Order: sequence, then structure tokens, then C-alpha cells
Amino acid sequence: MPFEVLKKTMLSGIGLALKTKEELEELAKEYITKGEMNENEGKKFVDDLQKKYEEAKEKFEDKIEKTVKKMMTKADIATKTEINDLKKKLTDLKKEIADLKK
Repeated sequence: MPFEVLKKTMLSGIGLALKTKEELEELAKEYITKGEMNENEGKKFVDDLQKKYEEAKEKFEDKIEKTVKKMMTKADIATKTEINDLKKKLTDLKKEIADLKK
């Protein structure tokens, strides 16, 4: 039963983010050696944790990106796209002025 408790904790807790794949594999090997799970369960355990880690990482990155965009909007900071659009408009205007001078 301790393995199930650990698994639930790792799947739902922040501890997962602190573990590398190698550390997870080592942990699984330890449980296999102790006879608390077989090799297939160990592989599934590591795979499940890696999948959950990737999902959590993607969600976290999305939240960070949304928060940064929100803060930039509130601070009235121009985005790279907006700046590039302005540069293009300036280039176009310079060309028009040059053409008018001819």
C-alpha cells in the first residue's frame, strides 16, 4: 500500500516537478527491487509520471504566457507584432514620401 500512496502523491503533488526522469526510473527500480511492484508496473509508473509532468508543464507555461500578456496589456506595453507593424508602416510612409519628392 505505501507504493499507492506515493504514486497518488507524486501524480498530484508538486514533487513530480522536482524529479527528473532518471530519478523517477531509479525510484521505480527501488520499488521493483523491494518487490512492491513488477517491472511492467515500474515502467508504467515512470511513463505515467512523465506524462503528468509534461501536461502540468504545458498548463504552467500557458498560464505564465497568459499572465505575461495580461500584464503587458495592463501596462500598455507594445508587443513585438505591434512594433513590427509600426516599422512596416514607417517604411511604407518613407517610400511614399520619397516617391512624392520625385
